[in-house]
Amino acid sequence: MKYILASASERRQELLHRIVNDFDIIISNFDEDSVRVGKNVEEYVIEIAEGKAIDVIKNINEDAVVIAADTIVTLDNKILGKPKDENHAFEMLKLLSGKTHRVYSAVVVINTKNKKVEKKCLYTEVKFSEITDEEIKQYIETREPLDKAGSYGIQGYGGIFVEKINGCYYNVVGLPLNSLNKMIKNVI
Repeated sequence: MKYILASASERRQELLHRIVNDFDIIISNFDEDSVRVGKNVEEYVIEIAEGKAIDVIKNINEDAVVIAADTIVTLDNKILGKPKDENHAFEMLKLLSGKTHRVYSAVVVINTKNKKVEKKCLYTEVKFSEITDEEIKQYIETREPLDKAGSYGIQGYGGIFVEKINGCYYNVVGLPLNSLNKMIKNVI
């Protein structure tokens, strides 16, 4: 069976290689802004991941297992997306300093041959230690936070701010491996 990852994320590609040796990458053109946040967070993130998977399926003409994911960070039920610029990244990291936030990752796996679909959303609680303005500025200089939900990557330099987590580490990275492995088995 052919596998397709609907993501340009190098982190997700690296993680998927731990489950599936050979897969293609097709980047979705799904308009994430078309999904309204009015629903609960889990439904919102699942809808985005599902939209990415369906968009990719429309552009292939062979049977495949399509895997799509989306990750968001929330603080006090407010979504902290990817920063618009360095100032926005600074503001987000300042908000997260000393607080516990949630990272939600939704994964959708669709087998186009047998029409089986698996959808799941997990959250992990992440506690940041207090971080100084200088530490935030130094982190932003690495450029790492500029393409990450919540303006940090736990697997990179941003991991130094993480005091503790409650839940799946790989969920914070963007692809919950244990859940994904079970989901793939369920659709095959």
